[in-house]
Amino acid sequence: MTRLIAIEGIDGAGKGTQASRLKEALVSRGLKAAVLQFPRYSATSFGAAIGDFLNGRFGSLAEVHPQLAAVLYAGDRFESRGLLLELMQQNDVVVLDRFVGSNLAHQASRLAGAERQSLIEWIERVEFGVFQLPRPDLTVLIDMSSQMSRELVSRKGQRDYTEREADLQESDLPYLERVRRCYLTLSSGREDWCTVHGLDADGRLRTIDDVASEILAHTMTLLNAAV
Repeated sequence: MTRLIAIEGIDGAGKGTQASRLKEALVSRGLKAAVLQFPRYSATSFGAAIGDFLNGRFGSLAEVHPQLAAVLYAGDRFESRGLLLELMQQNDVVVLDRFVGSNLAHQASRLAGAERQSLIEWIERVEFGVFQLPRPDLTVLIDMSSQMSRELVSRKGQRDYTEREADLQESDLPYLERVRRCYLTLSSGREDWCTVHGLDADGRLRTIDDVASEILAHTMTLLNAAV
């Protein structure tokens, strides 16, 4: 039975690096594993529209209602559903660099109270119900401060969807902090989520190896429980 592991976190948290490291660690243990990254900016029609959104083509964050933005991200995964199911047929573990959890945190962070909860339920109903996407067996949140996130984003190379150093979301520190707090709320309230800290107790970056080891430990606990 294929296991889905989703790696989540705000921009710059190291999701791509850790997704790749987890795949390598699983392969070294004799398992078949693959990584799939979302959004798929240059591979789907919705992904290209997400790039336009993040470059400000549709207006500022405040001008695009989060429910409408959520449709773009959900549509990108719906277009990729066939590929995801194919990878699940071919591998023991598929590691997802962002998945539905990103949509929940980023869009719900822009609302509060009953409106926030209603949007969370709507997004999950669309992605898992209407679009029939498989649910992750484990979602790992890499928690990173918004300030450190901004610094790490500035170190990134050229991305295929933007020529900017930071896109619409990455450049808005208050927004990133709201997303971070929404992620932490989601993780603390769900049994299939866990949180791995990207910073140590003194606020310094943990090493890539330390974070990778902790993520692998959570993953192996899941896999061993399934045996």
